[in-house]
Amino acid sequence: MAVYSNNPSCLISLFVTFFILSTHTLFSSCNASESEVETEDETPFTYLEGTGKGPRKWGQINPHWQVCDKGKLQSPIDLLDQRVQVIRNLGKLKRDYNPAPATVKNRGHDVTVRWKEDAGKIIINGTDFKLLQCHWHSPSEHTFNGTRYNLEFHVIHLSSNGTIAVIGITYKYGRPDPFLAKLLSHISSIGKEEKDIGIVNPGDIKFGSRKYYRYIGSLTVPPCTEGVIWTIVKKVRTVSREQVRALRDVVHDGFEANARPTQQLEGRPILLYNPGIKGGSK
Repeated sequence: MAVYSNNPSCLISLFVTFFILSTHTLFSSCNASESEVETEDETPFTYLEGTGKGPRKWGQINPHWQVCDKGKLQSPIDLLDQRVQVIRNLGKLKRDYNPAPATVKNRGHDVTVRWKEDAGKIIINGTDFKLLQCHWHSPSEHTFNGTRYNLEFHVIHLSSNGTIAVIGITYKYGRPDPFLAKLLSHISSIGKEEKDIGIVNPGDIKFGSRKYYRYIGSLTVPPCTEGVIWTIVKKVRTVSREQVRALRDVVHDGFEANARPTQQLEGRPILLYNPGIKGGSK
């Protein structure tokens, strides 16, 4: 794992360059950028190869999804140690969340919790990203040195100019996740309609670590819109088998395992924020 704590400015400049090059996709397709938030229940894609609608065919199903095949900034990726550039000046992830009314919905390919009113924001490089929704993928989509975990949680945010920022948290089997525990009764009982579940506090989402990976990628479902700012929490948290089973049981057949395969890095920088680095060492 490379360490660049003494001179992070070149890495930050490189990251900004990738960000600028990738955001043209977002600005040209703002409506598509919200598809992961508002995707209909019945989805014309699957995660099963050999069906003609699996991940390798997503770019051929709909002309608006061609970037799923042709894009160079696709997600998820493998967070391989040898590719990661460790710095301490990337900045602490700033969260400013509020409890707000929310709904839960089975979108067929996943279970989504959506906040109906202002639930707060995160701040990245001085830009506010409003919290919109969260959902789960099982198994995890991002991998760590080739290791795929049992669950991945995505928290979706959107800036005023249409840029998407996603926080990703991965889980292995162990103690129940406290945030998911508060929602499990609602998730287990949802039908086809969106269901009001009262006040949900996003501040209850546990990160467990100040360290995180940062890179520019895409949505992990069609239309695979690029220019997404990904923040992957380094710490792998725990979730119970019962919690994962509940998420899998309610989605449609063929979506019990709803993780897109990892994509090529295509030369993108992956930064690791590590505030503990001193004197150029890990």
